Amino acid sequence: MKPQGLSKAERLSRKRDFERVFRRGKRIDLPYLRVICAENGLPWRRIGFAVSKKVGNAVVRNRIKRLLRETFRKNKDLFPPGCDLVFIPRREIISLSPEKIALDLKEAFEKRC
Repeated sequence: MKPQGLSKAERLSRKRDFERVFRRGKRIDLPYLRVICAENGLPWRRIGFAVSKKVGNAVVRNRIKRLLRETFRKNKDLFPPGCDLVFIPRREIISLSPEKIALDLKEAFEKRC
C-alpha cells in the first residue's frame, strides 16, 4: 500500500463486509459524523461510506465522500490498523475542512480505541 495513496484493497466494497461492520462494530459519534469500526483480520485499514439521500443530492453526497476519502488518505495513522471503518456523515460536514475533521477524529479515536 502506498503511504499517501488509497488502493483498491483499502476500500470496502462488498455488502457482507458492510453488514459485518454494522453488526459487530463500535460506534464513534461526532456532531457531524458517525464512524463504525470493526476488526477485519488484515494488516491494513479499509474504509467505506454510507451517505444517506437525506444529506443532499448526488453532487453533495459525492463531495462528502471525496472529503472523507482525502481525510483518510492523508491521516491513515489516526485509524487503528486491522480495522474496517464505515463513515456515516451528516449534512453539517459539508462546511468543514479535512484538517478539522482529522483533528476531531484523532481526539475521538484517542478516547475510545
